[in-house]
Amino acid sequence: MIPLEIISILILILVFTFLAICTYLYINTSRFPKIKRYEEEKSFLNQKTGKREPFPSLHDEFNLHLSVIIPAYNEETRLKPMLDECLEFLENRKKSGLTYEVIVVSDGSTDKTVQVAQNYAKKYDTLRVLELIENRGKGGAVRLGMLSARGSVLLFADADGATKFSDLDKLEDSMKEILNCDYKINPEKVANAHAVVCGSRAHLEEAEAARRSFFRLILMHGFHFLVWTLCVRHVRDTQCGFKLFTRESAKTLFDALHVERWAFDVEILYIAQTLDIPITEIAVNWTEIEGSKIIPFWSWLEMGCDLLLIWLRYKIRAWRIIRPKKL
Repeated sequence: MIPLEIISILILILVFTFLAICTYLYINTSRFPKIKRYEEEKSFLNQKTGKREPFPSLHDEFNLHLSVIIPAYNEETRLKPMLDECLEFLENRKKSGLTYEVIVVSDGSTDKTVQVAQNYAKKYDTLRVLELIENRGKGGAVRLGMLSARGSVLLFADADGATKFSDLDKLEDSMKEILNCDYKINPEKVANAHAVVCGSRAHLEEAEAARRSFFRLILMHGFHFLVWTLCVRHVRDTQCGFKLFTRESAKTLFDALHVERWAFDVEILYIAQTLDIPITEIAVNWTEIEGSKIIPFWSWLEMGCDLLLIWLRYKIRAWRIIRPKKL
């Protein structure tokens, strides 16, 4: 048996180490996020005029029904079918009076992602390309896209097209139920309200589990356990890349976001949960598309570390959340 004295010393070392980490984080962490944006990232190329025009701000008034934000890092292959499906759906909606925009955010891509997106911008004046000079991470790309949007409601959708885009109908129905209002009929009321609707793959977990290795299952369930224990308890699938926000909620959440990597979804939902913003989770059709940027072990490890740091920084108030007057 290990002597009691050694156990006591080990406990003291662990406590001291934890306090030292907390002190370091508190001293060296900015209470609120510092959003970096280069001058070249504040404008987009208008394909009709050949001139650069400034992006609007999320803090301006809305002037469209819907903004779709698509973060893309080296997605020259997967982006094409996703945009085809997305734009076909939205163009059909346009015939019924929907006004929309699509913002493709190239997150420092080194392939032909920007060229692919610009080719679509030549055909559709509803599409804009935000080209980031350096890679920010998925959360950073989504945030800068959101901050450049004009819609009453804003949808974040992954560039891989794994979620069937027509499932936007389901998210809209849920938002309508939360707010008792349709953004296509009364966009101003919805823009100024608060709601977040998350697409979810949780209903597919059982089928996916049968196809995954034991090691990947351990990683997946470990990550879900950390999310549930530390951050978000009422959303089973925090990582699905298909989420709908009212303009006011997007402004509140993305202005407060610190994490710019894969775990940004968890922080967004943690902030929303803390501020009592209504959150719903809706099952969507999802198909795994080849070409994922997630590296099974290292990406899950990185996200796990981010989860622990999200929880710790908020608990010791190294990061702080300001409650808006409207909440």
